[in-house]
Amino acid sequence: MTTQTSPTAGSTAPADAESRARMLRTVVAAGGVATVISTLLAWTYTDEFPGDLTVYGYPGGLQILSLVAGLLVTVFALAGLGVKGLGWLVPAGSARALRMLALGAFGTTGYTIVAIAYKLGGLANLEPGGFVALVVSAVPLAAFALPDDTRQVTRPKELPSWAEILIIVGVFALGLYVITYGIDTEYAELFTGYLILVGFAMAGLNRSGLLARLSALTARYRQITVISAFAAAAAFPFTQNTDTYTLIAVNILIFATVALGLNIVVGLAGLLDLGYVAFLGVGAYTAALVSGSTASAFDIHFPFWAAVITGGVVSLVFGVIIGAPTLRLRGDYLAIVTLGFGEIFRIAMLNLDGDSGPDITNGPNGIPNIPDLEFFGFNFGEPHTVLGFELGSYANYYLLMLLVTVVVVMVFKRAEDSRMGRAWVAIREDETAATAMGINGFRVKLIAFALGAFLAGLAGTVQAHVQHTVVPEMYQFAGPVPPNSAFLLAAVILGGMGTVSGPLLGAALLYMIPAKLDFLADYQLLGFGIALILLMRFRPEGLIANRRAQLEYHEGDDDPSDQGGSGSGVGLSKAGA
Repeated sequence: MTTQTSPTAGSTAPADAESRARMLRTVVAAGGVATVISTLLAWTYTDEFPGDLTVYGYPGGLQILSLVAGLLVTVFALAGLGVKGLGWLVPAGSARALRMLALGAFGTTGYTIVAIAYKLGGLANLEPGGFVALVVSAVPLAAFALPDDTRQVTRPKELPSWAEILIIVGVFALGLYVITYGIDTEYAELFTGYLILVGFAMAGLNRSGLLARLSALTARYRQITVISAFAAAAAFPFTQNTDTYTLIAVNILIFATVALGLNIVVGLAGLLDLGYVAFLGVGAYTAALVSGSTASAFDIHFPFWAAVITGGVVSLVFGVIIGAPTLRLRGDYLAIVTLGFGEIFRIAMLNLDGDSGPDITNGPNGIPNIPDLEFFGFNFGEPHTVLGFELGSYANYYLLMLLVTVVVVMVFKRAEDSRMGRAWVAIREDETAATAMGINGFRVKLIAFALGAFLAGLAGTVQAHVQHTVVPEMYQFAGPVPPNSAFLLAAVILGGMGTVSGPLLGAALLYMIPAKLDFLADYQLLGFGIALILLMRFRPEGLIANRRAQLEYHEGDDDPSDQGGSGSGVGLSKAGA
C-alpha cells in the first residue's frame, strides 16, 4: 500500500523552518539591543578598575567595545531579517556572520566581567549591571541554532560612481579610526578586549561576504583605493597629541617594511632565511658610521640621501656575498646557514671593539649619538607645524617611513608581476621542474636574496636615526625587542606569504601585542609557537592569502566563506588557477 504525502503537510515544513529562523534572528537582534542597553549600566562600584565603569547613563572603557559588538549583532541580525537597505551587508548570508559576531559580543563582555573580578579580587566587586550585561550578551549565541544560509557572492546592484567612491573613502576612514583606537589604548585590559572584538568582527565580516564585496569594489577603483589608503595612513600623526604612540607606529612601519623585504625571499622565492635581521643591522650600522655620529670610527657625515643609498647598497653587497656560496643549498640546510650568518653578524659587531678586533662598532656599547636626519633644511628631529598641527620628531619619521614603505610596496608589486617574479614562484613551487624549463635557479634566487637585503638595508638606515643608537642586541634571532628574525618570519607566515597586506598586518599585530601587553614579554616565543600551530590548523594560508594559496589549501572546498568569503576558489583546482 502506497502512502501519499499531503500537499498541505509538504508545504508547511519549509514555512515552519522559515518562521523558526525568523524567530531566532529576532531573538539575536533583541540580544544585541539588550547588550547595547546594558552598557549604560554600572558594572562595578569602584573606579579602581581602569575605564571607570561605575557610571550610569553612558559607557566607558571596555563598555564601549561591548556597545559596538551589540550594535554589530543588531545590524547584521536585521540584515538577515530582510530590513530594506541592509541586505548589502550580507551578500554571502548572515547566519555564519552572526555566529562570529555573537561570540565577539559575549567574549568582549565576558572578558570584561572576568577582568573586573580578577583585578579587584572577586565577583563581589560587580554591580548588578555587570551580571545583567553578561546574561544578555549570551542571548545572541542563539545564532548557532540558525540554519546555514551560505550562498555564492554575486555582484551587487550597480551604484553611482560617486557613491562607490564614497564607500571606499569611508572604509579607509573607518579603518584609520579602528587602528588609531588600538594604538592609543592606554591599558592592557582595554587592548585585550579590543583584540577580541576586532578578531571576531573581522571573522564575521569575512563570513558575511562583505570583505569580498569591498575587495571587488577597491579593485574596480584601484587608483582611488591607493590614494585613500595613503591619505588614511598619512593622517595618523595628525590624530596624536604626543609622540608616545607615534613611536609605536614608526616601529610598526619599520618592522612591516623589513617583513615585506623578507616576503620576497620567503613568500615569492620560497627560501627559508632565518638570519634576515642581519641585513637590517648592516643598513643601520652603515648609516650610523656615515651619518656623523660622534662615536663613529669614520669622520664623515653623508647627507640623508647618500646615507640611505649607502646603507641599502652595503646590505645588497652583503646579500650577494652571503648568498653566492649558500644558495646552492635547499630547505633546512639553507635555513641553518642563514641562521649562522645572522649570529655571525651579531658576534662580529660585538667583537669590533678595539680589543677582539678593529675599533669600528664600539662592541656591546654600539654607536650612540646618531644625529637626526636633515633633508633640504628640514630637520626630522625638530617639531614642525603642518596645516595648523604641530608634528613632533617621531611624526616626521613616521611620514618618512611611510614613504619608504610605499617605495618598498611598489618594488614588491613590480617584482611580483615581472618575469623575474614568475620565475621566483616557479622556483618556489618546484625548483627541479623550473630548472628543466630553462630557469637559472641560482641566479634567480640570488637576485631575490640581494633585493630583499637591499630593502632591509633601506629600513635599517631610518631605524638607526629613529633610535639614535645601534647595538648588537637589536639584531638577534629571537629577543624581547622586535624586529628580530623570529618576529619577521612569524609576521610573514601569520599575515600571508606572497602578499603585500599580509606581512603589514602580521607585523602590526606582532609588534603591538607585546608593546601593549607587557606581561607577554617573557613568553613571546611560546606565543609564537601556539599562534603558528593554530594558524597551520585553521588557516594555513595566513590571515590574508593570495589566490594560489587559497586553491592549494582549500582545493575542492565548496564553502566560499572559508576562502575569504569571495567564493573565488569554489570548484577550482590548482590546475584551474
